[in-house]
Amino acid sequence: MTATVALERVYLPMRLGELTLGGANLRMSVDKTHFLQNHAPRIPPPDQVDGDGHLVRSCPVDTPLPRLALTDGYLRYVPKQYLRHYIDLTMGWEAYQQQFSGKTRQTLRRKVRKFAKVSGGELEWRCYRSAEEIDTFHRLAREVSRQTYQERLLDAGLPNSEAFLDLSRQRAEQDRLRAYLLFLDDEPVAYLYCPARDGVLFYSFLGYRPDVAHLSPGTVLQWLVLESLFAEGRFQVFDFCAGDSSHKAHFGSAHKYCADLYFIRRRPRPLALGLSHAALDGVSGLAAGVLERLGVKQRIKRLIRRQ
Repeated sequence: MTATVALERVYLPMRLGELTLGGANLRMSVDKTHFLQNHAPRIPPPDQVDGDGHLVRSCPVDTPLPRLALTDGYLRYVPKQYLRHYIDLTMGWEAYQQQFSGKTRQTLRRKVRKFAKVSGGELEWRCYRSAEEIDTFHRLAREVSRQTYQERLLDAGLPNSEAFLDLSRQRAEQDRLRAYLLFLDDEPVAYLYCPARDGVLFYSFLGYRPDVAHLSPGTVLQWLVLESLFAEGRFQVFDFCAGDSSHKAHFGSAHKYCADLYFIRRRPRPLALGLSHAALDGVSGLAAGVLERLGVKQRIKRLIRRQ
């Protein structure tokens, strides 16, 4: 895996819980070194950085860091700290399944059988990997994505831009993309989009239709995809990317504790954006804590996702 640094536009979404209120852009040099390289990030002096600062995503850390600190001539902002989950695809499918308890393996297989039964006895799912197939995948997956709460509330659905589609075609031409769809009654109900780099396959976008959530389509598709990837043997790692979730923790075979590190230059605009984001994130976390203590957080979350 290679280490790269590039100047990019970095989008900071302003969210209150699961509601996206807007967002702001920063221009930052971004360290794209993969977290499994265990590198010690080199933080360039502020006078050698173009733009608003320097960003190191998913940097492995030993202990939790303070959200805000003055260091290396920057304001260091740490909005996210999480377990980054991944799967070692070189261990083999049988060994991977053994990481689950017998009860969990039975549960996963029962969900697959249940979905197959509802589908008329056979599972219908496809892998799209060539440039010619990507347009079809994107059109069908977009039908699902626009129904998901990730797109409606978090602006995190499968992108609908021509630029994203062009990039997907390029990845497919270079054999750097696997995209999957699960069908029910000939209709797409779940998708998984995974670009690849240096032997690592990245879990970038997963979505499923909420009206069939009781059939666990995301879990079923994930299980089928992993079995096929172990059989294919093309990739060494399946990386669940930044952010922790029960789905990632359930399927991951290992993890590292990581942090997103924003080194913000001490200039009025980037400082104002960074501190505003930190303040809103703090309010959101405080509100979530209150709702959790009241025992209504999950109920309110489900209500928001249905809207």
